[in-house]
Amino acid sequence: MLVYPSNLDLSSSHLRFLSARLRERRRAIGSRWRRLSAGRQALLAVAHLRNGHPYAQLAAGFGIGTTTAYRYITEAVDALGALAPTLEQAVHEASGKAFVLLDGTVLPIDRIAADRPFYSGKHKKHGMNVQVLTDPSGRLLWASPALPGAVHDIRAAREHGIIDALDRAHVTCWADKGYRGAGGTVRIPYWGRWDTLSPGQRAVNRSHAKIRALVEQAMATLKNWRLLRKIRCSTTRITALVQAVLTLHLASSDR
Repeated sequence: MLVYPSNLDLSSSHLRFLSARLRERRRAIGSRWRRLSAGRQALLAVAHLRNGHPYAQLAAGFGIGTTTAYRYITEAVDALGALAPTLEQAVHEASGKAFVLLDGTVLPIDRIAADRPFYSGKHKKHGMNVQVLTDPSGRLLWASPALPGAVHDIRAAREHGIIDALDRAHVTCWADKGYRGAGGTVRIPYWGRWDTLSPGQRAVNRSHAKIRALVEQAMATLKNWRLLRKIRCSTTRITALVQAVLTLHLASSDR
């Protein structure tokens, strides 16, 4: 097998944060000797999340077995996922802001046509539905557990308790038409074809679209982690991957 050097378009703060968490975990479980130091294990996990390289390729580059690479990455992902903010924590932080933005995205997965629960008719692909909350500037506050892609955004928001949590905290939320009927503090555009709306309703919808456009920054932040652009692992692991990415992003942000 050929091995080549690669680079990561990340700051060293991501690596320092994860390395510290892994050292804490090793002390807590009394781990003595590992094939990789905490720093190298952190680099292995970050490389997997950021570049999406397969386990065999990473194992060869780090001089370890494929099973060991899988185990080290899983350990790091789980450690990061446990630190991700809960919905209650995100809503508490959002209560000090003017409003929040809510949107959903479908992360592509490798499934066949028979896997109907994972097929999103809207996006015309198999995937997992993840709901995202951001602040008014489009910076990530929270990402939900992953649901099958066939689940619509409004149903996903209800299942996760997003709408009720925002309503209890009196946090205004801007969302798209996929959340029609949400109620509470969720604000969506006027419903109907453009040529059937009044001039005033069209103006409101244009303003609404300009505000909501900032949520695309959060989606881009998630998908900059190339592993999430085409996920090939078990669907039961996708929530942990999303939470790990969220934790690393928040840990390295200036917010």
